[in-house]
Amino acid sequence: MFPMAGVPPTIANGMKNYREVFCRDAGFEHVSRYVSGLALSENKTLQAIHAQQVWPEGKEVSRRAMHAAVFEAGWSNEELMIKHRAEVSQDHQAGRGREVIAVDWTQAHHERGPRIHGVKEAYDYVERRNSLFQTVVTATISNRELIDGLAVEVQTPNFSEQELEYLCMTRKESYTEMEAVEKRLVELLSYQRNRLAYRKRTEIAAEIVRQIESEEQFPKADYAFDNGVLTLDLTKLIESKNKHWVSEIECSRHINWEGQWRRVDEVDEELRARHPESYRRIKAKGRDGEERQYWVFTKAVRPGAHWSRAGIPRLPKQRVSVTNGAETQVTITYDLSGKGQEQ
Repeated sequence: MFPMAGVPPTIANGMKNYREVFCRDAGFEHVSRYVSGLALSENKTLQAIHAQQVWPEGKEVSRRAMHAAVFEAGWSNEELMIKHRAEVSQDHQAGRGREVIAVDWTQAHHERGPRIHGVKEAYDYVERRNSLFQTVVTATISNRELIDGLAVEVQTPNFSEQELEYLCMTRKESYTEMEAVEKRLVELLSYQRNRLAYRKRTEIAAEIVRQIESEEQFPKADYAFDNGVLTLDLTKLIESKNKHWVSEIECSRHINWEGQWRRVDEVDEELRARHPESYRRIKAKGRDGEERQYWVFTKAVRPGAHWSRAGIPRLPKQRVSVTNGAETQVTITYDLSGKGQEQ
């Protein structure tokens, strides 16, 4: 690992916009060096980043002091993200194409870090095995030139089932000592506090969107997400701001097609075989400059009860789009025509 004698000019120039978030100059210097280490060091731990630092003679800083400045000082991460979004918004004004905010979630694996905040052992449906990971909800904004992060939040794991099992196993018919009563009361209150504090990833996603919209930094940006965060509350929130949204969904979802509830992929296969003229050819150029060709079919339909697992039962007519390219994708949005007519 190469030594770091200070904060690189590029990182220092970007960090100066956030100086007001931090109370002390020394603390801001420690945070800037830590951010430099996250960007440049192979080992991202604070111990490794501190070991790379070269300090001016007589001004050495202990690892404990850097840890306190980064993780224990009184600066607010909420204030930092509000400031960050205000800075980012300056690069996402008119003239760079359509702005889209993508809300997504992912699993951050930490196989050797079971004590890291938010890490829980659970079944990984991608790797098809149990593993240690965080569930992370993110928001990014992009146009044809730029992509920037807007929000990131680690979901606090839900251990209510294990906590309730412990409470049931340690239950007693009566308590004779006040100390035991107090201990039991603390356990019960802790269980209730954790149960009330837990938020589903869909709730976190909706709160992120609500916060972004309250700041009014991106008035022209629409939203895109997948069925992992799709809920009725989220779509209503976006529509209340007079904005457009689109969500990818599973091909196995059911729609009301000619009076029958049928899977979307079955309808797609039938249309391609019997009515290929229903698909329109669309050419789109990606950020890499490569032009791709797609065949798209759209229609306003009524979602079925099977959609309730996505949290959107009894919706009015929605517009479903089936796109055939390298792979088949199905998306849903509200019917822009307002009449539910096929376009």
